[in-house]
Amino acid sequence: MSTRHNPGDDGTPAVTGRAFDAVLCDLDNVIRFYDTAALAALERAAGLPEGTTTDIAYAPGTDLPLLLGRITPDAWVESVAAGLTERVGADRAHELGRALADAPFRADEEVVSLLRRARTHVPLVLVTNATLQLGADLALLGLTELADAVVNSAVEQVAKPDPAIYRIAAERAGVPMERCLFVDDRKENIDAAAALGMTTALYREPADLRRALGPCAEQAVVAP
Repeated sequence: MSTRHNPGDDGTPAVTGRAFDAVLCDLDNVIRFYDTAALAALERAAGLPEGTTTDIAYAPGTDLPLLLGRITPDAWVESVAAGLTERVGADRAHELGRALADAPFRADEEVVSLLRRARTHVPLVLVTNATLQLGADLALLGLTELADAVVNSAVEQVAKPDPAIYRIAAERAGVPMERCLFVDDRKENIDAAAALGMTTALYREPADLRRALGPCAEQAVVAP
């Protein structure tokens, strides 16, 4: 784990009075955002309400096997298509599933900047329900070195909000759970972290993260 955030090692003054000694942060809908405009256009053309494909794809019985590393993304697309075939036919169902799987994504640069600043003060761990493609995705985003550690459900074979994944993340951060700040966009994940004694922040916009980080949202200044 990087030591760049250890106060005093390089003359960087410590941030005092904070309620946490590590930041555990979700990835999707906090840092990474998908562009589903092409999928929405296909749904309209098929006579489906927008969001139909994602409702099927992200139902627990469909996406949990993917997020636990038990099936491939291609197998997930097949599952999504199976849930749509009766409504739009097999060919269009596969087109919709593939459009979701291949949707382009981007990183929110404001959030990335805030997290980079926080990491100059405390360890940063990404805690995400993701696939075995996560490493390649982070590389595409240029975020391979964003965090000190990445806790990926598909690797650990346990997904949020299971308490086990939070324990793994705190251990990787090297601090007790009650000294972790956990940031996520889903309330059930926040509630699970709070039940373990973590400080939590429900994410809706970058201002929520900035507020939760407090002084850690500022770039550390090295003392002369």
